[in-house]
Amino acid sequence: MDLRAKVRTIDNYPKPGIAFRDITTLLGDAAALRVAVDRLVEACVGDRIAHVAGIEARGFILGGAVAHQLGAGFIPLRKMGKLPHQTISVEYELEYGVDAMEIHLDACAPGDRILMIDDLIATGGTAIAALELLRKTGAEVVSAGFVIDLPELGGAAKLRAMGVPVTALIAFEGH
Repeated sequence: MDLRAKVRTIDNYPKPGIAFRDITTLLGDAAALRVAVDRLVEACVGDRIAHVAGIEARGFILGGAVAHQLGAGFIPLRKMGKLPHQTISVEYELEYGVDAMEIHLDACAPGDRILMIDDLIATGGTAIAALELLRKTGAEVVSAGFVIDLPELGGAAKLRAMGVPVTALIAFEGH
């Protein structure tokens, strides 16, 4: 199945010159969703994944499905202030400011093998923050999976340079 054809592009969103890659059309297509999840799972079979860490919010949808298929637990990586128990956090730079994400302190243990999941990797800022956050817990991030990579923005290459194998199901040149 051509997953690329299932992704809607919205020009000039959220600002002029940006081509927003919207996966809600892929998520709404049962067959395409199954193929995407299956391909993300296939990329890490044999990696002995203990937990899938999903980056808010589309990473929750994909990560939960991947965790289910792998027989792994699921860890939500959330925006600051959204988790009810003790947390640790990391701040990261956005294009126009700073944001933070957090994880429950007891979400995983040192040495746990983690697969990070999100819908898209662009510059890598959010994914690198997620990696740093998981490493703060002592967990080992063994791979990262994304539906979409925007390779010219370099995020996947940055993760690879940090020792994390990256799987992306679709690459879109331009952004």
